[in-house]
Amino acid sequence: MNLRISPDLVPAWVPASGHVLRSVGGHFDAIRIADFTGEQVAYEIMAFTDFRAGPIVRTATGGRYSYFLLPPGTAAAYVWPAGARDLGRGGREAAFVGVPALYGDTWPLSWRSLPCAEAPYVEPGLLHEMVARVVADSA
Repeated sequence: MNLRISPDLVPAWVPASGHVLRSVGGHFDAIRIADFTGEQVAYEIMAFTDFRAGPIVRTATGGRYSYFLLPPGTAAAYVWPAGARDLGRGGREAAFVGVPALYGDTWPLSWRSLPCAEAPYVEPGLLHEMVARVVADSA
C-alpha cells in the first residue's frame, strides 16, 4: 500500500493538484501497457519490490493504460515485448504522459504506485523482465 510521502521527496514533475501533461524524455521515460497486461505487470513488480516499485500511473478511461515511469534515457536500452510501448522511441514526435497530483481529485488519472525515496523511478531492467514474464504467461 502506498503511504503518504514527505513534500520534500515529491519530484518536481508531480503537480501539487489535479494533473498535468509532461513530456517523455525530459523528466522521465515511459513505457505504456494496456488493460489487463498493464495491471498484471504493475501487480507483479509491486509484489516483487515490496510495494516500492516507483511511479506507475494508470488511466480510468480509453485503453485503461498503465504508464511505468523510468529514469530519463533508459527505455531505449531494451527491446520491449509486444504490448509494451516505449513512448520515447524514435524521437520523431513528442510524447506526453499525464501525471496526477499525489493526492486529491485527479480523475481520470491515478497512481498505481507512487514515486518514493527508495524508488524515484521504476527500474528498467526489472520492468523489462516482468513484462516478458507476464506476456509469456498470457500466451
